[in-house]
Amino acid sequence: MAERRVTIGWAEGLHARPASVFVRAVTATGVPITIAKPGGNPVNAASMLGLLALGAQGGEEVILASEAPGADEALDRLAKLVSEGLDELPAAA
Repeated sequence: MAERRVTIGWAEGLHARPASVFVRAVTATGVPITIAKPGGNPVNAASMLGLLALGAQGGEEVILASEAPGADEALDRLAKLVSEGLDELPAAA
């Protein structure tokens, strides 16, 4: 299983607009991904409801994970998006 631990760069956390940006980015990768707080249960990262229920705040660490083909590249791009609080998914390397 590939995973990335990342600190949330959006001041407001994964709520409202950043959550929407993140869900669109996850969907755009085409790779099934989960997100969790350390020690918590993972949720589908493409689910707005699951993401909001996670309650992840700015500055908190989350874990992005996937077992699918292409997971490493997708997780790298999503980790950059989350850690830097970007408005869109960074281009593939």
